Amino acid sequence: MDLFQAMRVFVRVVETGSFTAAARSLNVSTAHISRSIADLEASVKARLLQRTTRSQSLTEVGTRYLQSCRDILARVEEAGSEASASCLQPQGCLRVHSVTEFGLECLLPLAVEYSRLWPQAHLDLTLGRQPAHLIDDHFDVLITLSSALPNSELVGQRLASFRSVVCASPAYLAANGTPIVPADLRHHTCLRLTDSMFPDSWSFDSPNGEVVVDPGDTFKVNHSQALAFTAAAGMGICVLPSFVAAPAFVQGSLVRILPDYQLHPRNVYAVYSSRKFLDAKISAWIELLKGQLPHQLASHLATVNAPRYWVGRQGLARARPVLASEPSPLANPPRFHGSAPVLPPPREAIPVKRQGLT
Repeated sequence: MDLFQAMRVFVRVVETGSFTAAARSLNVSTAHISRSIADLEASVKARLLQRTTRSQSLTEVGTRYLQSCRDILARVEEAGSEASASCLQPQGCLRVHSVTEFGLECLLPLAVEYSRLWPQAHLDLTLGRQPAHLIDDHFDVLITLSSALPNSELVGQRLASFRSVVCASPAYLAANGTPIVPADLRHHTCLRLTDSMFPDSWSFDSPNGEVVVDPGDTFKVNHSQALAFTAAAGMGICVLPSFVAAPAFVQGSLVRILPDYQLHPRNVYAVYSSRKFLDAKISAWIELLKGQLPHQLASHLATVNAPRYWVGRQGLARARPVLASEPSPLANPPRFHGSAPVLPPPREAIPVKRQGLT
């Protein structure tokens, strides 16, 4: 027996006044109505209706049960409407996980926009270094940076892509010279990002094929913004994702070297559980990312690909000794103001003619 359906039949019999009228309104046979009432009474072990061939009336138990049925059916209807509305209108809590630096640089502005567009939904954004599990950690969406997604029952939607670039401060290059080919990095201090997303070795794509360089055992840090900070302080050369490097280029704290070489292409994916009956708060977030992230990351790539931020081809000098009267590259290190680094202005460098690859 379908208990909820039997309750609906019972309520309709009382409202219409007869089995025949109830059967007509529900488009079923009178025998079906009679059987449903009998099954319901057997289930509750009480007579709900006094019936004769000419009339029917509620028993005392039936009167109380009628009100309970109406309350229960109203709650069931309300629950169904609420569930259906979740697929139509973004509402409730949206739990999202992302790698820290990508969240800081790219997702926070979109989180603000999402909250403005959908005030009935609120975003719970977790930024962390460790990979999260969508189901076990109770997230709605994972923002993942990788070259490809592993096979999974989850849905992965590609949103955008980015690359990494080689960076250094103008002061470091003025003191130590500018690498022109990847092999030159063996003569420099290389700062490393300890992150599973990026390999220990630096793999360069060039027109002549792949070139792999081991940056050696030097300074390491697991956060790309921290790596940018140390490079801007003149500690050495580093590899940064384009979305972290671009703001530092515009600020002047870092410049790009080895611009003829590309490194570590990565895709940005949104991972969620299913496309079927997708909650509106999730679909609205995915659509916002699809609309904004490609332009945002393309803008960062345009910045790091702009020759005015390059050194070693069309930018600053390849090498210049530091005069005794000049301060050390670390004499004016970056400062922190609140949580954001305030970086020193770049040292002026001497332009030279274009030098080809060796």
